[in-house]
Amino acid sequence: MVGKTVLITGASRGIGSAAARAFAASGANVALVARSTDDIAEIAGEIGEKALAIPCDVSRHAEVETAVSATAKTFGGLDILINNAGAIDPIGHLADIDPEAWARTIDINLKGVMYGMRAAMPGMIAQGHGTIINISSGAAHGPVEGWTAYCSSKAGAYMLTRAADLEARDKGLRILGLSPGTVATQMQRDIKASGVNRVSQLDWSVHIPPEWPAQALLWMCTPDADAFLGQDVSLRDDDIRAKVGLV
Repeated sequence: MVGKTVLITGASRGIGSAAARAFAASGANVALVARSTDDIAEIAGEIGEKALAIPCDVSRHAEVETAVSATAKTFGGLDILINNAGAIDPIGHLADIDPEAWARTIDINLKGVMYGMRAAMPGMIAQGHGTIINISSGAAHGPVEGWTAYCSSKAGAYMLTRAADLEARDKGLRILGLSPGTVATQMQRDIKASGVNRVSQLDWSVHIPPEWPAQALLWMCTPDADAFLGQDVSLRDDDIRAKVGLV
């Protein structure tokens, strides 16, 4: 990744912060994007001069455009976009939940992904190359009780991955998704606290560490993952874990 520049949304914790550290350790310039200003500033400080912290609400298109522009201006371009920012709330049955909270998750998980892609793709197309990875979920492919907002938004983001690949692969762009499985992050703590559906009943020991999907993201930026363009790569698959080097 030496000489490459990556922008990661939701970089203040979990998969996002682990990915920022992994890409930086591999030599990349890293733009950390999140609403949590202090958290991304602290992580950027740990990484050093190759890191840039950009406060941004991904549900606001203008802020995402500004973040992408600032990254390209600082580092001379953008090679990789990882749309990681996501929300799980509201958890509850559709007949009972707050419509505004439901819409907020769509704004983050679906519209936020589109805003990131829309901001990054023109520059990537102009330079003739670029990789976009959208963090997906098994919830993109099947319903889960109490997660109508999350499932709907992730399903929409998966279709964005497929449609954007259809439109831009011949222009040099690599667009794909990562379905990491259950990861030991704050989101899983929130899920467990809800007590809704079978996922909340899982023992904490079954969740993988965020460093695993971070490693998978690095691998997905190489030609070895080209067979998965336009698709979701599932980290629950033993063959994928072997390819990534996770045992």
